[in-house]
Amino acid sequence: KNFEDKVLSARERSLMRERALYEALLDFLGERLAELKSAASAVAELDTLASLADRAHALDWNRPQLSAVTGIRIERGRHPVVEQVRDEPFEPNDLDFNDNRRMLIVTGPNMGGKSTYMRQNALIVLLAHIGSFVPAAAAVIGPIDRIFTRIGAGDDLSRGQSTFMVEMSETANILHNATAHSLVLMDEIGRGTSTYDGLSLAQACATWLATKNRAFTLFATHYFELTRLANEHADIANVHLDAVEYGEQLVFMHAVKEGPANRSFGLQVAALAGLPKAVIVDARTTLAGLESSAAETHRGPTTAHDNSPQLGLFAPPAPSPIEEAVRALDPDALSPREALDALYRLRRML
Repeated sequence: KNFEDKVLSARERSLMRERALYEALLDFLGERLAELKSAASAVAELDTLASLADRAHALDWNRPQLSAVTGIRIERGRHPVVEQVRDEPFEPNDLDFNDNRRMLIVTGPNMGGKSTYMRQNALIVLLAHIGSFVPAAAAVIGPIDRIFTRIGAGDDLSRGQSTFMVEMSETANILHNATAHSLVLMDEIGRGTSTYDGLSLAQACATWLATKNRAFTLFATHYFELTRLANEHADIANVHLDAVEYGEQLVFMHAVKEGPANRSFGLQVAALAGLPKAVIVDARTTLAGLESSAAETHRGPTTAHDNSPQLGLFAPPAPSPIEEAVRALDPDALSPREALDALYRLRRML
């Protein structure tokens, strides 16, 4: 009977003993909690600094200069993650922001490197502000209070928000809160709605950021109409990611150059993605027809932008044959019979 009692109560007594030991340990540590927290914080900081130093030494990072002068100047900057996962050498690029150059309209083909260029500059600024060396040959970074990003596309099903609604909500947050010391990344604003609505919103947002917020902004877009903003605002400039078409192949140079891109290379990128050849041929035929129609309807002063084969969205429509026929009529010079004949002629034209 005594043995039975010991067996049946062994588990309960074991748990009670474990609980007593655990509570005794907590009481012991509680008296030294401040020292433990200080030691843990010191070890964490040391681990972080050692990791940053190791990466800086192994990956050829350099010490940035934090300046009180407004602006961001990065020489031969690189993306720390993309550089490590690519088999080919990473193409470094420069960035130059100052008080008279606050927005860059970034154009170029898909897969050309626009998003990578924007992200790498934000990461360099962030690394510099946490005390790390940066993946660049040199960097001089002025006061930056916050980094805002509007990159990528995705809906929020749980809250019933579409992709475009999420995009606009994030954009609204940026327009309301960005300051002259903020870094803003805007990637293809307006692509989630109709072409005219999207272009209008993108242009309005870019103008607001340039004139009201005056934040340092990288504004990537496929709307070539936005490149004209550089002619209207002194602190906006155009840059583009270079690409070269060689025969039927498209070679991405991943090099940032001054000025707007002259082509979108959408069909070439679609071909690289594996679309059937017949679909690409059909698209080329349709594109040729659209470009021919746009060339006939658009008449106006020639600008550098007009040399682009990208279709202009706001080109004035050509007058229809009926409009031209009506303009040619002189009602005061027509007899009743001639007026009736003209009416029938216009009816047939319809």
